[in-house]
Amino acid sequence: MSILIRSAALIRASCASLLTQDCLLCAAESGNRLLCRACTEDLPQLPAARCPRCALPTPLGELCGRCLSRPPHYDAGFAVHPYAFPIDRLVQSFKYGHRLALGNWFGQQLAAVDGNIEAELIIPMPLHPLRLRERGFNQAGELARIFGRARRIPVDTHSCRRVRQTAVQAALPWRERARNVRGAFDCATDFTGRRLLLIDDVMTTGTSLDELARTLKLHGAAQVSVLALARALPPSQDA
Repeated sequence: MSILIRSAALIRASCASLLTQDCLLCAAESGNRLLCRACTEDLPQLPAARCPRCALPTPLGELCGRCLSRPPHYDAGFAVHPYAFPIDRLVQSFKYGHRLALGNWFGQQLAAVDGNIEAELIIPMPLHPLRLRERGFNQAGELARIFGRARRIPVDTHSCRRVRQTAVQAALPWRERARNVRGAFDCATDFTGRRLLLIDDVMTTGTSLDELARTLKLHGAAQVSVLALARALPPSQDA
């Protein structure tokens, strides 16, 4: 074997060793992946039978009672995982620990979601400018960018703004959440007849997505679907 061939082999081996990393969950060697194969296969998944409107599990995939009695302004809902361990830890690490590599992985998870998502434009959940300045990036925007590229759907990050700084939804009682986000969004574009997809990292009660969908329909949107990486489940449905 010539010196050049041996040198090339050593360089490839060195690069491979530099690129290997430990699994974020169990610390086992995971090659060039964020999670090892075992942890990836063990991630919790939402059941196939879900409410087609809000993505909560239902026995036969029918509309849930809440969507029947008080339909949200969005028309269809999709999600990948329940918001439970370890998805919750990974999302928090992405948002607050600035592990931006997780954004790419999450975006790929969204791109592989089952369901017929009909949309001609993607709008990520906007952050208020103050919160965007604190965090440094919009996690929903990162997910939307990767999903849009995979599905070949354009992403609009400019038409909708969060004009009111609201309290963190997770810290509020359920009854106060709709009031908290009322009037929180503004839109500068006429979406008459358009089919839109809203993307967020976590769908808790869906009130923020509902208010954004309401705003978009006031600006002419014909159909609004929502897609979240994780769906929070009521206590009775927790895995």
